Amino acid sequence: MKLLREWSRNKYIYLMLLPVVIYYVVFLYFPMYGLQIAFKNFSPAIGIWGSEWVGFKHFVSFYESYYFWRLIRNTVMISLYELVFGFPAPIILALLLNEIRKRVFKNIVQSITYLPHFISIVVVAGMMVDFLSGDGLINQLTSLFGIPSVSFLIAPEWFRTIYVSSGIWQGIGWGSIIYLAAIAGIDPSLYEAAKTDGAGRFKQILHITVPGIMPTIIIMLILRFGTLMAGGSLEKILLLYNSTTYETADVISTFVYRRGLLQMDYGFSAAIGLFNNIMNFILLVSANTISRKINNTSLW
Repeated sequence: MKLLREWSRNKYIYLMLLPVVIYYVVFLYFPMYGLQIAFKNFSPAIGIWGSEWVGFKHFVSFYESYYFWRLIRNTVMISLYELVFGFPAPIILALLLNEIRKRVFKNIVQSITYLPHFISIVVVAGMMVDFLSGDGLINQLTSLFGIPSVSFLIAPEWFRTIYVSSGIWQGIGWGSIIYLAAIAGIDPSLYEAAKTDGAGRFKQILHITVPGIMPTIIIMLILRFGTLMAGGSLEKILLLYNSTTYETADVISTFVYRRGLLQMDYGFSAAIGLFNNIMNFILLVSANTISRKINNTSLW
């Protein structure tokens, strides 16, 4: 009876929610049926049920492979680079934008920083190739000062810097929106009280603005930990890397792409993908638990 009353009271809300539920069931939950190929010697010719069970063979093979530690290292390093340099960038931009008093100038800066988000990853990767190739814009400019040309795109030591810096450029403006919204929710009377006590603008940022948006920062950080083993954007890495930069650019997702789609080793690639997702899940739950115990802020 309680369920029927709830339905009759909010039936239109549940009907609005229905398409979202159907989407997740069809495209996210139902495909989990295929995860069993990670434990099978899968062959498309005989299907999932007809394929032979091999247990944890693929997982063991991945662990014992030459590529295992390289993939783990590259995946973690790219994610850490993004965490250390990319995560604080939109926060800093939001704090700076909040201090701009000229509304016209603020709107111009926001528009300029938002625009790269709407550029396709393919276009961004193409821009990086044009700018950083041997005869690209960067090398042409540095040659004016007598600096030798550098082949950035085939130098393994430059890949992480190129990947992370271009990601910051593309996402810093769009990422700052959520922090600007959090700043807008801070009680203005706190700033008035701080001014009365003689606090300057920097101390207001340090003692009012940053603590005011700290719950938002923590939630976003927890979500970022949930993708720590993702190793960045698969599409972007595929567009930027090549065989000469595998040493620092090859991550778990790109290895799964090559092994699964190009070499058609579906069972092995499914096992690697499942391992990757389990690690992300563990990191997400761990980060959420630690945050809840330390400062009572968590996703659940």
